[in-house]
Amino acid sequence: MMKLAIRLSMILLLATTFLGGVASAQSYPTKPIKYIVPFPPGGPLDVLSRILTPYLSESLGQPVVVENIAGANASIGLDRVAKAAPDGYTIGLGNTGGLAINAALYGDKLPYSPVKDFSPLSMAVTYVNILVVDPNLPIKSVADLVAYAKANPNKVSFGSAGNGSSNHLSGELLKNLTGAPMEHVPYKGSAAALTDVIAGRLTFMFDALNTSMPQIRAGRVRALAVTSTKRSQYVPDVPTMAESGVQGYAEAGSDLWFGVVGPAGLPRPIVEKLNQHLVRILNSPEMAERVKAQFLDVHSSTPEEFKRVLEVDNAKWSKIVKASGARVD
Repeated sequence: MMKLAIRLSMILLLATTFLGGVASAQSYPTKPIKYIVPFPPGGPLDVLSRILTPYLSESLGQPVVVENIAGANASIGLDRVAKAAPDGYTIGLGNTGGLAINAALYGDKLPYSPVKDFSPLSMAVTYVNILVVDPNLPIKSVADLVAYAKANPNKVSFGSAGNGSSNHLSGELLKNLTGAPMEHVPYKGSAAALTDVIAGRLTFMFDALNTSMPQIRAGRVRALAVTSTKRSQYVPDVPTMAESGVQGYAEAGSDLWFGVVGPAGLPRPIVEKLNQHLVRILNSPEMAERVKAQFLDVHSSTPEEFKRVLEVDNAKWSKIVKASGARVD
């Protein structure tokens, strides 16, 4: 009888906890939600967040307040999300760098686990990097770039937003797959690197479309290829790396994305509620048009699909980081 009583008590406790969680989710949210952007104002993640959060605030019926917490390749801001109370009142926008590259880049010094310390809510957008070169050089294709690098082993350099950034690793991947000698030059942000490509101080770089497109259209840089598996709708005349002769590139490092996460342990009903609101907003015609204006592609998901992306991409980018030798001490 004693064992039966204990068992019944445990069942009652679990049922009460579950019903309490459901009730909490039904009333959630009852106060403002903090939305952390792990980069400074004005960058791609910040711009997307400033577009997304007013819709999310209206949909949820509570203010969604953006807070920029920059530093260490997004790891400072994402660590703040990971260590927040799992109550749905702190969420944030992560990216491929912060949630898939940093684990290999920082090793044991990274204060969070990208897979274990977050509740994936939904992917938000995908984007591509585009390979651009100094237009004054006799380089009109990826094959030309590789041949030029091999013929001039001490003259070819590529810039990035910093060690371990996606555009750094995009360049390292090209270097590793082709065997062409290329020197990496890290900058504090993509804008400075792109400026030096335009000025002829760098041979090339991989960059996001939202910053490089104005320069491509103005003829200040020449676009050679995109990193995605398919051509981008925004530059349909620019071939993929595979079409340019670099086989295996897309399978290794083409998938770049932003996604919304909360701390691990968020109650399932709250995860589902946030996912439903995010997916509905992201797939609205108005939001889709505003995302397109940033040269991004809407890519919402279920929490489970996003979790799988985190698992797969951490394994994939770990190999690329290891091959590149990139580390942050």
